[in-house]
Amino acid sequence: MSKPQTQFNKNLISLLFTVFIDFVGFGIVLPIMAPVLLDAAHGVLSPETSLATREFILGLNIAAFPMAQFFAAPVLGVLSDKYGRKVMLLLLIFGTSVSLALFAIGILRRSLFLLFFSRILNGITGGNVSIAQSAMADMSDPASRARNFGLIGMAFGLGFILGPFFGGKLADPQTVSWFNYATPFWFAAILSFVNVLLIWFWFRETLTTRNLEAKINPVAGFQHIAKAFSHSSLRTIFAVVFLSMFGFTFFTQFFQVYLIEKFSFTQSQIGVLYAYIGLWIAFTQGGVTRILSRRVPPNMVLRVSLLTLSIGLISLLLPQQSSLLYFVLPFIALSQGTTMPNATALVSNSVSMQDQGEILGINQSVQSVAFAIPPIIAGIVSSIDVRLPLILASTFAFLAWITYIIFYKPQTIMNRQG
Repeated sequence: MSKPQTQFNKNLISLLFTVFIDFVGFGIVLPIMAPVLLDAAHGVLSPETSLATREFILGLNIAAFPMAQFFAAPVLGVLSDKYGRKVMLLLLIFGTSVSLALFAIGILRRSLFLLFFSRILNGITGGNVSIAQSAMADMSDPASRARNFGLIGMAFGLGFILGPFFGGKLADPQTVSWFNYATPFWFAAILSFVNVLLIWFWFRETLTTRNLEAKINPVAGFQHIAKAFSHSSLRTIFAVVFLSMFGFTFFTQFFQVYLIEKFSFTQSQIGVLYAYIGLWIAFTQGGVTRILSRRVPPNMVLRVSLLTLSIGLISLLLPQQSSLLYFVLPFIALSQGTTMPNATALVSNSVSMQDQGEILGINQSVQSVAFAIPPIIAGIVSSIDVRLPLILASTFAFLAWITYIIFYKPQTIMNRQG
């Protein structure tokens, strides 16, 4: 095997491991966050705290990560275009490791302040995925970009399998007597530090032409939102990304509350269910998406996947027995697993190679807003009816499909690829 191919493989492994570990950390949070704040006996909040207050604080704590990411991601994207991918990956992954350790300490000390501080720090350092996407774009041509982003999606799916599973099991004293809610975060912090070592020794810089004139702007997130929706060639696809992620976030972040209140799930059961979702997402993005990318253009995939996502989300309200959820969830995973890599490919293909960091930073800003708002809304409406977050999830996915069908013009972005 030639040296360039060997280095390409090392870079590929490093980037996929980075995304994998990032989503292991993300997945670990899912089955634990709700019990940490809703559990009156062993959680962080005092037993006198009402359920409505607990759900509202849960929504705010979930939202802290994407809100911080909203401000940080565009800045980090520009920095990666200016100084390279490797140095930024090292800095951000190390920060992620520290933030996970702080969350564990916050749980042990029952410190709500530390929980919020660690989530904000994790959001600031959570731009490593968009930088990994930029590095992957550096290594790809337009024809292979959707396929390679599908590999990133597979790493996300695998992290989403193991993260919730280990999160649920490592937080369960029935697994090992000394396990508690903090144990999974120590585990994820160690994995992130291993990731730092892998990037340091294996990864070689992929950015061949640095944008030394790039300006750092701390309020670039707001400008990026304006920019995303000001250009006719980008407006529709960013609106679709926003609406679909807005809806899907209602599901990912508050479905655990629905499981706890309707089916009395424990953190271990939640972890297994979310791991099952991740298994199907990994299968979709690692297999189905790669096959589709050779036969169907991204713009055609979204015409179907957005609609089926909306149908799948509302179908979660039908089962009256928790076991039946396992028949609905693959439908959702297949839909979301084909939607995001193809939407990201359309965004990436809309600009030149030199602007990949900026455009994917803008994409991350759009997604960060879509991640930040639903938990706050869900924290309020779930106290009215625990089904409302899922109804909103389906509604916004359907709006994404309507927007795409009516307004998206594929030739607009294709003309910009040259």
